[in-house]
Amino acid sequence: MTRRLLLLLAPLLGASLVHAQDSAKPLRAGIIGLDTSHVKAFTTALNKGLKNPADADKVAGVKVVAAYPQGSKDIASSTTRVPEYTEAVKALGVEIVDSVEELVKRVDVVFLESNDGRVHLEQLRPVLAAKKPVFIDKPIAGSLKEAIQILDEAKKAGVPLFCSSSLRFGKATQAVHNGSIGQVKNAETTSPASLEATHPDLYWYGVHGCESLFTVMGTGCQSVKRSTTADGKIQVTGTWAGGRTGTFREDKAYGGKAIGEKGEAPVGAFDGYEVLLFEIVKMFRTGIAPVPAEETIELYAFMEAADESKRRDGAEVTLKEVLEKARK
Repeated sequence: MTRRLLLLLAPLLGASLVHAQDSAKPLRAGIIGLDTSHVKAFTTALNKGLKNPADADKVAGVKVVAAYPQGSKDIASSTTRVPEYTEAVKALGVEIVDSVEELVKRVDVVFLESNDGRVHLEQLRPVLAAKKPVFIDKPIAGSLKEAIQILDEAKKAGVPLFCSSSLRFGKATQAVHNGSIGQVKNAETTSPASLEATHPDLYWYGVHGCESLFTVMGTGCQSVKRSTTADGKIQVTGTWAGGRTGTFREDKAYGGKAIGEKGEAPVGAFDGYEVLLFEIVKMFRTGIAPVPAEETIELYAFMEAADESKRRDGAEVTLKEVLEKARK
């Protein structure tokens, strides 16, 4: 069956047939920003092979062929990693280029991996202009205002895009997300939450646990209150429509628990980077983002509201307020 015929029959037969043929097409991937361990994990999986060979078909045909090294311009924990990760990806057959504009000429799809969310909008614009599907590693931006700009510009350009932590796609978390315990009434998640002065507190690392929280709670968070635990760790509690509550708590471990209509279940475990990679490749193939833009905006508004609550000594802050301020 020809590609043209598949496209004509897609409304009757379903897009899956078209996508099935697309899945055989090789895709050249490019990476922007070599300042996070994720670039080595993704490139190794795509260019050398997955940990479980049985999953090979999930990424078949995708290979990282080029990378632009510059990530953060001034965060030492990022800039110092660039030489090491540059050599690591070169050893995996990746060509190093000297600009994002040069990168997009050589690739079909893009991983925007710069660890510093503040440079994402600038680095993304040439990718959008070139109409290349793109995954943005967390945090999506350095502010809620720029997170909204990124998603708005991607929508206007018609370019498939999503941002996520790998925590979202852990097996237990996805089971609850897909309804294993019915609608979640209450949830608590934990993760480390180291801070970076250039970003809102939870954007830098607490985003992992917050991502798990939103995966099981869904959208509809109305307000946030931030406090500290007995040992001085960050604690943020959100109130969702219908009186449901979700709490993120800083901890050394990734984990948590959700209570739903049909019982309770563990959530928030880290199942490695490949579960995220599978979803990225799926988006590259289908053009369908696994995380809606609206949920991403609400997630980052939740974390922004947590900072505002901190500035107000733990007062309750609505997401509506911080969103309106960011959109002005």
